[in-house]
Amino acid sequence: MEAMELITLNRKPASILGLAANQTMEQSCVNRAFAAGINYFFFYNLSFTNLLDELKPLLTHNREELMVATGSQSRDKSELTQYLDKVRRCLEIDVVDVFFIEYVSPLDEMSQIQEVLDKLHTWQEKGWIRYVGVTVHNRPLALKLIGDKKCEVLMHRYNMAHRGVEQEVLPAALEARIPIIAFTCTRWGSLLKGHPNWQAPVPQAADCYRYALQHPAVRLALTAPQTLTQLEENLRVLQAPSLNSSEIALWQQYGDLIYGKGEDAFETQWL
Repeated sequence: MEAMELITLNRKPASILGLAANQTMEQSCVNRAFAAGINYFFFYNLSFTNLLDELKPLLTHNREELMVATGSQSRDKSELTQYLDKVRRCLEIDVVDVFFIEYVSPLDEMSQIQEVLDKLHTWQEKGWIRYVGVTVHNRPLALKLIGDKKCEVLMHRYNMAHRGVEQEVLPAALEARIPIIAFTCTRWGSLLKGHPNWQAPVPQAADCYRYALQHPAVRLALTAPQTLTQLEENLRVLQAPSLNSSEIALWQQYGDLIYGKGEDAFETQWL
């Protein structure tokens, strides 16, 4: 079984790697990514002008080939509508491909989240968005959203060190055919720095994306490079073969070392 496909307006599948906005992203990353085959572009808000300034002219000539993804942490339906309108005006597009309600957490009132998701489904019916998405870090909450089929796309943290989602969340998403968008695949770059007790080669960025993509529930991995050099390294995943069982086991051992006891702020702040 495979996760539900994400497709562009001209019915082409989304690339396995998506470019996410980074405030310090070097100029030309968007055009280089598109030339390499990336067709999925994500930004948290309209302050990411380095991505948006390049994406807008690209959309002028290639709209049906691209997927535009964004979202908001707001739970106010009026604010959400205003933001969607601003995005459509800014990029001069009629429809946003994926819109996420971001960082849904146990602190949220689920009745309010349901109202917001209902609003997004209304936008979908009007042709303003194409896929309803949710970003969540909490695994029990992710399972509930999947089980209730509250969304069509789920964004979740997943990497060599953070593998708790492999136990229940990813299998449940696969069963429900809800595609997972994996992010923090390099654990904010820390997976690339090695460990004093690790004697084998340290993973490259492409290895981190390959690990996230090896699970059949993961449809796409996000990358947010700062430089063109970093982007070029990340793009290697587009031509790289899938990990074999030995490589998966190796990177899981490495991930366990990096994770340690999981007691630092990075590990606990999104539980």
